[in-house]
Amino acid sequence: MAPPLIECRDLTRVYRMGGGEVRALDGVSLSIEEGEYVAIMGASGSGKSTFMNLLGALDRPTSGSLRVAGAATESMGPDQLAAFRNRTIGFVFQQFNLLARTSAEDNAALPLLYSGLPSAERKKRARARLTQVGLGDRMDHHPSQLSGGQQQRVAIARALVNDPRILLADEPTGALDSQTTVEVLGIFDRLNAEGITVILVTHEQDVADHARRQIVFRDGRVLEDRR
Repeated sequence: MAPPLIECRDLTRVYRMGGGEVRALDGVSLSIEEGEYVAIMGASGSGKSTFMNLLGALDRPTSGSLRVAGAATESMGPDQLAAFRNRTIGFVFQQFNLLARTSAEDNAALPLLYSGLPSAERKKRARARLTQVGLGDRMDHHPSQLSGGQQQRVAIARALVNDPRILLADEPTGALDSQTTVEVLGIFDRLNAEGITVILVTHEQDVADHARRQIVFRDGRVLEDRR
């Protein structure tokens, strides 16, 4: 039996603020298998965003162990972490974080800049991912020429361009209207059906209902883990 794609054991993250400590995560232990579709939920301050940052190797735990795709990320140096993120994890955020004066194609290709791939191959991959998310006819458009939903599709294409095993989405529909939310979640549904592990942070139950597993945080701990 294959090991879990993500395995956390007694994961703790403590922030020192002023003269005291804030335990953003407090002894979290859980596993996520390859191909799962997971929603991370909880109120503001529950620990869900801290957990997401640790999974994405954007932060380090104070104590405990975390293995992602077989790698102990807490023991990696900054350069190792950056390389690991680039090849293993795709990120989608509430704010699309696109370069304003750059085409959709070049925005989608950004993660490939340090890959050593020739320009033609980078463009080919970016175009393929943009076509996959329904933007085959918008590749030359800049963000200002795209709707919010189209900009989020560019961001999803950018997250996918390195063929990641994990897609981490932090409130990916928070800036979208209800119809566009349905369309974007449909993309996540299809990607998961194709085998990508999708983990999304959300406070909206209707968004979380697209996932097959919902993990609810409160006060830095797992309150519920329902499938």
